[in-house]
Amino acid sequence: MAARRFAPLATWTPDVRHETRADGTTLVWRADPLGPYPDKITERLDHWAAAAPDRTFLAERDGDGWRHLTYAECRTVVRALGQAFLDLGLSPERPLAILSGNDIEHALMALGAQYVGVPSAALSPAYSLLSQDFSKLRDIAGQLTPGLVFAADGARFGRAIDAVFAGTPVALTRAGLEGRPALRFADLAATEATPAVDAAHAAVGPDTVAKFLFTSGTTGSPKASIQTQRVICSNQEMIADCYAFMREEPPVIVDWAPWNHTAAGNKNFNLVLYNGGTYYLDGGRPTRDGIVETIRNLREISPTWYFNVPAGYEMLLSAMEDDPLLRETFFARLRMMMYAAASMAQHTWDRLNAVAAATRGEPILLSTGYGATETGPFALSSMEPQDSPGNVGIPAQGVTLKLVPHGDKLEARLRGPNIAPGYWRNGDLSRGAFDEEGFYRVGDALRFAVPGDPARGFLFDGRLAENFKLSTGTFVSVGALRAAFVDAMGGLVGDAVIAGEDRDRVAALMIPHVPALAALVPGGPGMSRTGLLAHPAVRAAVAERLTRLAAEATGSATRVARAIFLDDDLSFDRGEVTDKGSINQRAVLRHRADLVAALYGDDPRVIQADPAVVAQEV
Repeated sequence: MAARRFAPLATWTPDVRHETRADGTTLVWRADPLGPYPDKITERLDHWAAAAPDRTFLAERDGDGWRHLTYAECRTVVRALGQAFLDLGLSPERPLAILSGNDIEHALMALGAQYVGVPSAALSPAYSLLSQDFSKLRDIAGQLTPGLVFAADGARFGRAIDAVFAGTPVALTRAGLEGRPALRFADLAATEATPAVDAAHAAVGPDTVAKFLFTSGTTGSPKASIQTQRVICSNQEMIADCYAFMREEPPVIVDWAPWNHTAAGNKNFNLVLYNGGTYYLDGGRPTRDGIVETIRNLREISPTWYFNVPAGYEMLLSAMEDDPLLRETFFARLRMMMYAAASMAQHTWDRLNAVAAATRGEPILLSTGYGATETGPFALSSMEPQDSPGNVGIPAQGVTLKLVPHGDKLEARLRGPNIAPGYWRNGDLSRGAFDEEGFYRVGDALRFAVPGDPARGFLFDGRLAENFKLSTGTFVSVGALRAAFVDAMGGLVGDAVIAGEDRDRVAALMIPHVPALAALVPGGPGMSRTGLLAHPAVRAAVAERLTRLAAEATGSATRVARAIFLDDDLSFDRGEVTDKGSINQRAVLRHRADLVAALYGDDPRVIQADPAVVAQEV
């Protein structure tokens, strides 16, 4: 392939400053100030509907083709829906609850609500479709008291709607509810907008609640983080400073990530709207079956900016090896790649960089960042080329990072206009989320990538609540060890849970990456999961990697010599995993206490490193 020439990637030019106080607390910020941003994100919809009315804003699969919606068409429907919501009496006290996943109607409903100052809440579809008792959905309904519930399909979501929202008006795109009237999306979208819509839109300001984003609820009931227009708009200006190329090159993205999470629902969706780009809704997911649809889409559409989780990149890499069209289309106009939601293994990083360079003829920026639902989410970002994954970068414009000594860790706290003011209808929780200087307590630890030089970025150093001590008093940093363990397994495990609190040594529960394990065994793809996990070839491969990891350990806090596979899926209802695949370490350990006990006994399912190597290291 002939080498291509790409224009230099325009990004930020940060001026990083820092100060260390007498108590060891360090503040890190940018001297280059945050630029102006709109009072409400829907101003950008008005802008692009006038400046580029025929440009596609949203596109969604329609058979073998795509259904396109331009900026002008979107604005017309949004205003009609805004009128309908005013007629229905929706308000912050009676907001819009959205049960179904990403689609064009979902986007229009959310924007229609925002346009007239009505908050919306995109809820995880898993609360309606995977949950058996709807307990989290009931908790959410009690917190929100919605005035309207929307779902794409009455047949799929009817059971949850009837169980939880018996007295709430319902709007559906298709299919009805048995024995119950429902509004139709098409009828709402045909409402004639009146001057009341303009008046309501004019009244929306920076402190107006734009939406509620619910945290995963893996440690209890989901919490409704208040996302104001200030949070969203300031965050988008921070992103536009970071991804400066988007100001001149409207982004084109192909995105599967769910809008009920902050990464896609706030960052990805709004960076397209803010910069006048095009959003292709990817109906796939980074799963064995879902990746097929993602690959189909990426063989047709060339993104300019791409986001995925590490597991998704692994699956794409496997497909690219035998699919030159996928490689060529994916990298044809790609400017940068971003990963988040989990640590990326070094072998994935190296492989992805190699494929990118071979296909493009030159390297491409692969980066990550740091944030949370409560931070917009964009708070720190890495825009400098790195030799390895993990550097989450430096604070965005307008954000101050506070690092507070916490034992041998540095606890991260954040302050800026992108920080959510609290949690809806929960004053105590809101007050407890901030320290005496108004910094949001994220609950994570960060460490300097280069000691003493904040301009070189920071590395994630674990969730403070996950870390524990062995019975010897040795402190175990779970985040770093978990990432090292998954990396050492070389793609055989998708994730891991680290055990060992009040024990004499560390062990691990492994979440198997079944396709990779199946490749180790003749006839493996046709085997049952139980049979595959017990196969000698699989056990030998894991034991070999455990031995190598044990040999490289620097002490008991980094040595994982015993591990066991989970033979069943993590439970959503029990809070072990979110619908995007994030694992709650403590919930898994609590609910799998019998399996943890097996790790420290003579259970035949346990896989061990070579005892001779372990003995040398003890």
